[in-house]
Amino acid sequence: KNMQQLVFACVGKPSAGKSTFLNSVSDAQAKVGNFPFTTIEPNHGVAWYRCPCACAQVSMTDKCNPRYGKCVNGVRHVPVKVIDVAGLIPGAHRGLGLGNKFLDDLRHADIFLHVIDASGTTNEKGENTTGYDPCKDVAWLTEEIELWIFNNIYARWPSIVRKHNVTRNPMDETLQTQVSGYSTRINTVQQVLELMELAPPYDVLSGWDEATVRKFVHIFVQVRFPTVLGLNKIDHKDASRNVAKICSVYGEDSVVLISALSECFLQKMVQTNHIHYIPGDEDFIIAGEEISPEDEKKYLPTKPLVPPSTKAKEQLLKIRDLLMYRYGGTGCTEAISKVIESKKSFPVYVVDSVTKFNAIDDSRNTQGVFRDCVLVPPGTTVKQVAKMVYLLGAENKILSAYNHENVQLSSSHVLTPENNIIKVVLKNKVEIR
Repeated sequence: KNMQQLVFACVGKPSAGKSTFLNSVSDAQAKVGNFPFTTIEPNHGVAWYRCPCACAQVSMTDKCNPRYGKCVNGVRHVPVKVIDVAGLIPGAHRGLGLGNKFLDDLRHADIFLHVIDASGTTNEKGENTTGYDPCKDVAWLTEEIELWIFNNIYARWPSIVRKHNVTRNPMDETLQTQVSGYSTRINTVQQVLELMELAPPYDVLSGWDEATVRKFVHIFVQVRFPTVLGLNKIDHKDASRNVAKICSVYGEDSVVLISALSECFLQKMVQTNHIHYIPGDEDFIIAGEEISPEDEKKYLPTKPLVPPSTKAKEQLLKIRDLLMYRYGGTGCTEAISKVIESKKSFPVYVVDSVTKFNAIDDSRNTQGVFRDCVLVPPGTTVKQVAKMVYLLGAENKILSAYNHENVQLSSSHVLTPENNIIKVVLKNKVEIR
């Protein structure tokens, strides 16, 4: 498939619930187990980020037909690739646990969701315990990722400085070369250097000591891999105390509360036709409960519900009491939104006409409108979006581009959430698959 997807990685120690979360938000069927290192090879899945669709702006919701994902009543479900990697333990940068293999799996992720066992029933190695403080997990996991990158750079630092002095390249270009293996654009490096607030002269790498390189890596990890803290197992009796502590230390804005296992159970109840529920709902309807006309319309067409077993109903009522009433849901759908929005990513729609809004490979407009949509980070240009959608190569190029008001744009024009519908005219027509 030509379309490139935004990628986020589920990171954390073993047995925190990363694979369960992946299963709860995607089409994956990752192996789960109550023991460390259930996951060895990375698991992959596709989740859906929900946002207002452009079709609603132009009153064409009835004609919207996404090539990937779907649009439901003007709400776009944009595909997002999710990776669940093996659990990380302290010392991973030295090869402990699955060590460098785990870390290498993270290189191409855009964002991290740090899945944390908020119940305090597993220690830093994922082993069963009681009374563990999960606040510790945030600090050591961040340090492991930083040390992994720092060691990769600092081991070659003398040769990096010598080459920089010989070539006289700008500092940002030299450093971008060193972190290019982490899928890093030069504007990311420029942002890191700005945040470092270096004293002049700014371009003398030979003056950087170990502490300065560590500072560069520390800020680089924050900018390149923004991280959301997913506090899992919030329905456990000891979770509320740990949640309060983590929020007080790291701030509520960086935290999302989730119960991945409960979300998986609710989806199983939907599949067996025992409840009405759509992921992200604040409640569900069990067979035999009264259903409002609004909910009847929301869940149609559907088969009549089948009463669940006594044990299943007890579990449903427990989930309703501990999660739906207390937190407004399982938090899994909210976690996807939080992850995407932490990167300040936004949707861009590529069309062949800014009046018909058809796809670039559908000149007769027989397949619907707003077919192609990609999530992009701030600073993304028209040319970069074209590459994401069509993988432009030497054999093709942009002849012209226009926004939704039919104003011509340059290929270097930076797109914004308010200016996110573009018509791209290519030298050679393409077929998107």
